[in-house]
Amino acid sequence: GLWSEVNRCGQNGDFTRALKSVNKILQINKDDVTALQCKVVCLIQNGNFKEALGVINTHTKVLTSDVIAFEKAYCEYRLNRIESALKTIQSASQQTDKLKELYGQVLYRLERYDDCLAAYRDLIRNSQDEYEEERKTNLSAVVAAQSTWEKVVPEDLGLREATYELCYNSACALIGQGKLNEAMKKLQKAEELCRQSLSEDSDVTEEDIEAELAIIHGQMAYIMQLQGRTEDALQLYNQIIKLKPTDVGLLAVIANNIITINKDQNVFDSKKKVKLTNAEGVEHKLSKKQLQAIEFNKALLAMYTNQADQCRKLSASLQSQSPEHLLPVLIQAAQLCREKQHAKAIGLLQDFADQHPANAAEIKLTMAQLKIAQGSVTKACMILRSIEELQHKPGMVSALVTMYSHEEDIDSAIEVFTQAIQWYQQYQASQSRGANPKSPVHLSLIREAANFKLKHGRKKEAISDLEELWKQNPKDVHTLAQLISAYSLVDPEKAKVLSKHLPSSDTMSLKVDVDALENSHGATYVRKKAGKLTGENQQKEQGQGEVKKKKKKKKGKLPKNYDPKVTPDPERWLPMRERSYYRGRKKGKKKDQVGKGTQGSTTTGSSELDASRTASSPPTSPRPGSGAAVSATSNVIPPRHQKPVGAPATKKKQQQKKKKGAKGGW
Repeated sequence: GLWSEVNRCGQNGDFTRALKSVNKILQINKDDVTALQCKVVCLIQNGNFKEALGVINTHTKVLTSDVIAFEKAYCEYRLNRIESALKTIQSASQQTDKLKELYGQVLYRLERYDDCLAAYRDLIRNSQDEYEEERKTNLSAVVAAQSTWEKVVPEDLGLREATYELCYNSACALIGQGKLNEAMKKLQKAEELCRQSLSEDSDVTEEDIEAELAIIHGQMAYIMQLQGRTEDALQLYNQIIKLKPTDVGLLAVIANNIITINKDQNVFDSKKKVKLTNAEGVEHKLSKKQLQAIEFNKALLAMYTNQADQCRKLSASLQSQSPEHLLPVLIQAAQLCREKQHAKAIGLLQDFADQHPANAAEIKLTMAQLKIAQGSVTKACMILRSIEELQHKPGMVSALVTMYSHEEDIDSAIEVFTQAIQWYQQYQASQSRGANPKSPVHLSLIREAANFKLKHGRKKEAISDLEELWKQNPKDVHTLAQLISAYSLVDPEKAKVLSKHLPSSDTMSLKVDVDALENSHGATYVRKKAGKLTGENQQKEQGQGEVKKKKKKKKGKLPKNYDPKVTPDPERWLPMRERSYYRGRKKGKKKDQVGKGTQGSTTTGSSELDASRTASSPPTSPRPGSGAAVSATSNVIPPRHQKPVGAPATKKKQQQKKKKGAKGGW
């Protein structure tokens, strides 16, 4: 009776009614193994994993690990007790196919991707049922995770991408390798396959299809963001959020990516998006690196919103979780810099560099940047030179030389070049046997060192570098010329000997077709081709030449009082003061002028005696030739707008204006 009821309800999928029948059986015999097993299965089918696990743990004597291992491990897995599930699986005496399937899932959640890959390969090899497609999908997901989080180049598994899940996973693997364009094409194919497969079902609405496509569109937006198409990415992210997908993991990732686009702008929107990253269950949906990235961004957002205490709290928590990670200490240092505590920030970075020498290089670069911001360029150089693994890098050499040149410390700049060149010499000597060829980077450094020394007048010091370069390439005329120039100051005889190696003037002459050059597209002046003149054209040209020769100059205008009989004054071109017969002005000329002119006029300019002009009138523009010192804050009219002060025409106009003004005023 009761068992047949349980069997019938189980076949119909009515596990609630089946559970009632099982409970009646257990009332009769509470330790019935089969009834207990059925009860656990019914609870699992109804999603009551915690209650099912309680039943298993209560009846451990009856439900041994051999009998109920899979059900117990599955309940632990669904309750996100992943480590416990792993122990349960490993302690089982017999590894059934079901346990192996679950083992693969558990390994994936624990991010043990190598073991997971081996487990799924074994399953695919030894299984032949209707779940083969799902196993292949899981296998491709493992490969995608390896490519994304462990930067492992995935091997070609030879999987036929017939489903949109396989296409999607393949696209994720390509993103991990940085092949963004290929990944976008795969995602477009995945979208197409998804639409096709879902549209076949008449019960599926357009909203259902869009919800299923949300994860594909989210990955497309991420590719756009990586490609710098932030506006397109932002638009697509917001479209997905409006759909309100049920996947909290997807929403958390999208919200985080929007926050990274906003950075220190639009912080109000970022604060709203942070709430999506705090949703319940997010920690079980994302990988450790994804969760860590979200926490880093929360700390940065706290810094941008001037929540100093919150920023310190979050970054300190991150540092305790990952003591060797760079970002927490960099966030703390950035927060201190915002509070103008640069010395404290540098001290914090120095302590981290001492405790974690493996990450010291990046920390010291940050310290040097802070020193430069403070204006301590020499101290910044000292910090940079302490990074041994970067001393020989061309970028580091260039930066140090530029900084030392700015500080006018040429000796230290030359020392940087010398150390880098010596490093390459030692490295190449250790790598090559017998022969010691120079690498392009090594030769480039020697070239830059020689040019730097020549530029700063250190020709003697440049000789050894130039000789090395010339030895490597004896046909390099430019280097030879530089070497001769350097030796001319130190050893003129040696310079003469070397000058014999210079090519002759004949070999140096360039065979250039002048006409072709002038007629080229870039020519600014084109000479008219001088064609051969024959017959009439030649005579015409000659005739024109004769006309030009006979052309007379115009006669100069003579003065009105010119008398041809009188000899012109030979000193007429000299100023009056410099002529031999100049006797100076007559005395008493000013007295004679008293009383002349209009009524009330004086000889002194009225403007000089007008007190109102000195106080309120704007200063006149400086006279030509006067050394007018103008302060930086004054708004001086540019020279081309200034009217010449001494021009007679402007004086007349000014006088006329004054007269008119006086007439109206009286």
